Amino acid sequence: MKNIILDGNKMTSIKQTHKYIKEQFNFPSYYGENLDALWDLLSTISSQTDIELNNLNILNENLNEYAENLLDIFYEVSEENNKLSFKIIN
Repeated sequence: MKNIILDGNKMTSIKQTHKYIKEQFNFPSYYGENLDALWDLLSTISSQTDIELNNLNILNENLNEYAENLLDIFYEVSEENNKLSFKIIN
């Protein structure tokens, strides 16, 4: 099982957010660094992976509406892919 902890403090812009996510998940170099590409790679994870997000309030301050879209991706893909779980920790 893999446990990935994402820190909202480290997601200061859209570009930085995708760079950080790419590092945390060890995504391949072809990761497109956008929400569609994130969905594509998360949906293909085949080993149990627990994702936790810390500092949601900072993420919301930094990314505004994009933060909501990002959270939607994590929630939706965790419903589609039974190998993923997602929760917010504050």
